[in-house]
Amino acid sequence: MKLKQRLVLLAALLVVFILAKVFLLDGGEGSVASRQDLRAFQRMEGGLRLQRGARLDHTLQSPWEVAAQWVGPREVYPDETPELGAVLAAMATSRIERADVGYKGTQLKALLVLEGGQKVVFKPKRYPRDYVVEGEPYAGYDRHNAEVAAFHLDRILGFRRAPLVVGRFVNLRTEIKAVASEQLLGTFLMQGNNSCFYGKCYYCRESEPACAEGDVMEGSVTLWLPDVWPLQKHRHPWGRTYREGKLARWEYDESYCDAVKKMAPYDSGPRLLDIIDTAIFDYLIGNADRHHYESFQDDGGASMLILLDNAKSFGNPALDERSILAPVYQCCMVRVSTWNRLNLLRGGVLSSALRTATAHDPVYPTLAEAHLAALDRRLEGVLTIVRQCVETLGADSVLVEDRMRLSHS
Repeated sequence: MKLKQRLVLLAALLVVFILAKVFLLDGGEGSVASRQDLRAFQRMEGGLRLQRGARLDHTLQSPWEVAAQWVGPREVYPDETPELGAVLAAMATSRIERADVGYKGTQLKALLVLEGGQKVVFKPKRYPRDYVVEGEPYAGYDRHNAEVAAFHLDRILGFRRAPLVVGRFVNLRTEIKAVASEQLLGTFLMQGNNSCFYGKCYYCRESEPACAEGDVMEGSVTLWLPDVWPLQKHRHPWGRTYREGKLARWEYDESYCDAVKKMAPYDSGPRLLDIIDTAIFDYLIGNADRHHYESFQDDGGASMLILLDNAKSFGNPALDERSILAPVYQCCMVRVSTWNRLNLLRGGVLSSALRTATAHDPVYPTLAEAHLAALDRRLEGVLTIVRQCVETLGADSVLVEDRMRLSHS
């Protein structure tokens, strides 16, 4: 081949390479990775709509056994879960056998044991859907509807790292007080004709109870992860100080990510990319309160970052707290699969998907329209930041191919 022909061929290959990169950055199908991610997106879309009141087709296993078998080091539930609707329906309707105060924490909750011995965490309704939580982005009571919406957003994003959540109405008098522990029962009171309780937690006060409408209380229930998967708690490297006038290092040191990359478990394995995924997830839902996070115990940094406790979300639809994205704009890296999924959710697809995913839920609509619009707006903000990173550092440095899937063991 003559030199001129070689140069023409090289130039043509270079153009194809550049176009492929551009196509990927626009969320297209120009690579094997993009096609793989598009198929995964289509599977997600096909499974979004869940049947209200679904039941398991077989009787050999309980809903709790089905859900327990789903859990693995890198996912709480698999890519395709035809039984998901039935498991959520069981969470929303199964008889409550026992009720007790919630596990340790700052916010009001109750620990319920459903028929068949399955533990769930119940978080009561504190605000109407259109209530705007003013102040700091982590202010206010927990929002039960935020837990429901965040779980389904986890499905839509393809992370599958959030425990199962569903809305539920409970009768405090007949379903809870009748089976409550003495400790929980001691926190019940009446306000007018409404049954209320205030539980036991760091911020729980008799003067600030959660109240039902009459005896019926709206809330969310979160499925307890199987005991065979014990949790380990970690301090979030981008956690806030929660002290007025005192900044965390990441808030003033723009090179902070370089220091994080030298610390275990962020110096190898998937954990740093999980942190970045979580930052995107938290920014979309407006959660600035992830000061700690959980993984499975003794994982050596290989298990997922589990998306627990998402109730400090969807507080103020007008507030886009950019600092939540600090891991993204300081590290300037993101999974290719995450990037492709975000691009496929542009143009209102994200909010539409969340409406579809939650339509079956007993407490639908889970979010006010302002919060759904905020999701689409914040998504564009994430995409803008990643594009800026690509323009500065190049796609090869920013978009990381990491499709780690560990076997269920």
